[in-house]
Amino acid sequence: MTAPHPDIESRYAWWRLMASLALMTLGGSGMYAVTVALPAIQADFGIDRASASFPYTVTMIGFGVGGILMGRLSDRHGVMAPVLVGAVCLGLGFIAAAASSSLWQFSLAQGLLIGLLGTSGSFSPLVADTSRWFTRRRGIALAICMSGNYTAGALWPPVLQYFITHGGWRHAFTVVGVVCLLAMLPLALMLRRRPPPLADAQPAPAGGPVRVPGVSLERPLGLSPGTVQTLLCVAGVACCVAMSMPQVHIVAYCTDLGFGAARGAEMLSVMLGMGIASRLVSGWISDRIGGLRTLLLGSVLQGVALLLFLPFDGLVPLYLISGLFGLFQGGIVPSYALIIREHFAPAQAGVRTGTVLMATLFGMALGGWMSGAIFDLTGSYHAAFVNGIGFNLLNIGIVLFLLNRARASGQGPGALRPAPAA
Repeated sequence: MTAPHPDIESRYAWWRLMASLALMTLGGSGMYAVTVALPAIQADFGIDRASASFPYTVTMIGFGVGGILMGRLSDRHGVMAPVLVGAVCLGLGFIAAAASSSLWQFSLAQGLLIGLLGTSGSFSPLVADTSRWFTRRRGIALAICMSGNYTAGALWPPVLQYFITHGGWRHAFTVVGVVCLLAMLPLALMLRRRPPPLADAQPAPAGGPVRVPGVSLERPLGLSPGTVQTLLCVAGVACCVAMSMPQVHIVAYCTDLGFGAARGAEMLSVMLGMGIASRLVSGWISDRIGGLRTLLLGSVLQGVALLLFLPFDGLVPLYLISGLFGLFQGGIVPSYALIIREHFAPAQAGVRTGTVLMATLFGMALGGWMSGAIFDLTGSYHAAFVNGIGFNLLNIGIVLFLLNRARASGQGPGALRPAPAA
């Protein structure tokens, strides 16, 4: 057996992981700023709730498409290139959004600069890159990296709400843009070194195609690669339509209930702060049971938390349920990245991870807009929660199907996980 590359799980790999965590925390501001500012933006532009949700939708669509573009850029030129592009465009996007005089200008800045070219550079490329530096501890490493997304959710809402309260949403966006530019550019330079050779790959005899132990490249899970990719994408859309209801609308929901935007921002911070713990625990679990089973566990628990939103709307119960929701669903999205690394060739990590993460972001975009539209039609968020539960059930059904295929094909969860060191 070939000895692992000395850079794999080295001290440098862990320092690089910390830099990726910081970059994702800063870059994640693009996902949450418009959510926190939603009531202020609605009042500023004089629009309804669905229209106010539209900038979030185009941001997430841009974020998703950008994930594929940045994944390809990362596969070809290394991860530093998309991170540098993302840092510059994210900072400029916030500044441009703050200067917008109409909803379409604001939406353009959000979708193009913040979503497509900004935040996407500090998400899927960093996830794919992290998967290349770890083997035995890949699950927990991916969980730490992707915790940056939730660290951003815990950090930015109260910070943004403070600046919105004391200077307006335009002032808040300008501050965030400047901070991102100043902090992300030097961090990106820490990622100059290219990843070690593909640790999971073994060349076939006579110069044939690269083979991966425990995985059929032609028939992952006994299905065609395109079928598995499509099913994971549909599952990603479904779980994130469900996930988006509390994450996107909790601030507006609290405002409607009379608790105020500040309480809603605090609930969002609690929700995503608990998501950090959830991602770390799920990463530890996934190293033992595999990505598919971890995804199923998170999806079932997310459905339970969504059900709890239906009968309870008091201030204290909402804080508690928000915390439970974050604790239950934080491990869902990292599971998709681990599934890709377990059942596809390592060289495809950037594009395939970007594609599945794009689907999850489309789910967030669709769910964010859909929940606002349902609110406008019904006058409450009750039906929006029910809609989220329905999509969550679709996600669970797909995961159960894939688990059954894994058992039938002999490619059980965690096919690529090496045996623990002696």
